[in-house]
Amino acid sequence: MKAFMAWLVCATLLLASLLPSASALAEKKENAESESGKLKSAIVIEQDTGKVLYKKNENKKLPPASMTKVMTLLLIFKAIKSHQISLNDKVEVSEHAASMGGSQVFLEPGEAMTVDEMLKAICIASANDASVAMAEHLAGSEKAFVARMNQEAQKLGMSQTHFVNPTGLPTKNHYTSAHDMAVMARALLNYPQVLQYTSKYEDYLRENTDKKFWLVNTNKLIKSYPGADGLKTGFTNEAKYCLTATAKRNGMRVVAVVMGAPTPKERNKEISGLMNQAFASYETKALVKKNKTVAIAKVRKGDHDEVPIVTEKPVVVLLKKGERSSGLKKSVKLNGTLKAPIKSGTVVGYYIVKKKGKVVSKTPLMVKENVKRASWWQLFKRSAGTILTH
Repeated sequence: MKAFMAWLVCATLLLASLLPSASALAEKKENAESESGKLKSAIVIEQDTGKVLYKKNENKKLPPASMTKVMTLLLIFKAIKSHQISLNDKVEVSEHAASMGGSQVFLEPGEAMTVDEMLKAICIASANDASVAMAEHLAGSEKAFVARMNQEAQKLGMSQTHFVNPTGLPTKNHYTSAHDMAVMARALLNYPQVLQYTSKYEDYLRENTDKKFWLVNTNKLIKSYPGADGLKTGFTNEAKYCLTATAKRNGMRVVAVVMGAPTPKERNKEISGLMNQAFASYETKALVKKNKTVAIAKVRKGDHDEVPIVTEKPVVVLLKKGERSSGLKKSVKLNGTLKAPIKSGTVVGYYIVKKKGKVVSKTPLMVKENVKRASWWQLFKRSAGTILTH
């Protein structure tokens, strides 16, 4: 009996040594929770309305690493839209651009690629050399391009942002916040052409040469998260793992930013969870289409008396799942009397939607066509016609 008891005690002790203790399990759980909470900052925004759906330290100034390239891309696509450059333009690579370290596509000094190829390199492979080459092509120098980046940041109201380069390579005084990243991402998404690049998981440069280069998207959510089609990853030792992501489901697009995640796995897990929560909790309802005429405004001293006023974007309201859209009050508010000349696309007011007295949607309204200043003869005939009718 004593021998059996001794054997039982030994077996119990051996089993206890093999199994984790309650305190060890608790410690493991605590570590997992702690790991999940290591994000320095985060934000989730609905694209059309700009409503913030989640935030954590969203105004904290942090290094953005390669997420900087969201602003670089914004300026490139603005230049394309204004016809300053085209996708087929050739961009010659300087020695300075070719010398960039970090993520690169190994451009050589004197090599020329099209803007289209440079965009592939930036959007898919996060190429620093291509980013600087494009900066020099657009502004003449990297320094001049960075000045434009900071000017654009000011225009967008990004008060927690300052850029020193177009790449995100580590340097002093180069910072942004999760909130400001979301603002510039929303601005970039006004150029949906960018998604043709950021949604590609792989592509090639120099495809028909012996220097064929395989591009693989640094944003793995493109392949693993339903609806994901952009935008930009980032990593440096100081910034840790960052991501500005966007996804669209059932007509609703969200922009999510995480900064300072300890691992790429944790970064992707956190941002996926945040977007899942947004899609599970909210939905959007479109009320008016983009470019829809909602008013006719009179123009003083114009070559024609009236001009159509249209929506710059779709008029959208954000609703909690199950919430009804009834009881909405819609109105058109113009900034004042229009006076020629006016350029097409000039914002002149807002389409405002209220619910229970609270503004739930505010969409810019713009002039649909150019209005030139009337000639003296047009003004004379108009005045004469007015006199004769009275």
